[in-house]
Amino acid sequence: MAKDSAARKRASEHAERRPDSAGAAQLRPVDGVGADAESASDEGALGLDRLIHERMRLGIVSALAANDSLTFNDLKLLLGTTDGNLSVHARKLEDANYITCTKSFEGRVPRTEYKLTADGRRALKRYVDHMEALIRAIRER
Repeated sequence: MAKDSAARKRASEHAERRPDSAGAAQLRPVDGVGADAESASDEGALGLDRLIHERMRLGIVSALAANDSLTFNDLKLLLGTTDGNLSVHARKLEDANYITCTKSFEGRVPRTEYKLTADGRRALKRYVDHMEALIRAIRER
C-alpha cells in the first residue's frame, strides 16, 4: 500500500514539473533537416531514421557500407555482440530491404553473408546527411 502511494506521489510531482504548452520551449527546424514523404513513417522526433539510428543496426549498416560483404561471424566479432542480438537486428534491416542475407554451406559448415542494398546505402546517406546538418546547427549556435 505504501509503495502505491509513493508511486502516485512521484507521478504527481513529475506531472507538476512538466511544462504545459504555454511554457514549453519553442522548437525550431534545423536547416537541411526535414522528413521526406518516403521515410516519414519510420522517423523519430528529430526526423532520424529510427531503423538505422539504433546503435547495433547503425553498426551493421556502417560496416557493410565499408565492405562489399561480411559474414555473420565477421559482423559478430566486429560489433562485439551475441548471435541472437545480431540476428534480430539484421532481420529488421533485411525486412526493410536495407541489407540482403545469403545462406550457403562451405563443406558442411553454414555460411551467412550480408550485403548492403542500394536502399540501405541511400538510407545511410540520408542518415549521415541529417546528422551532419544537426552538428552544423549545434556548432553555429
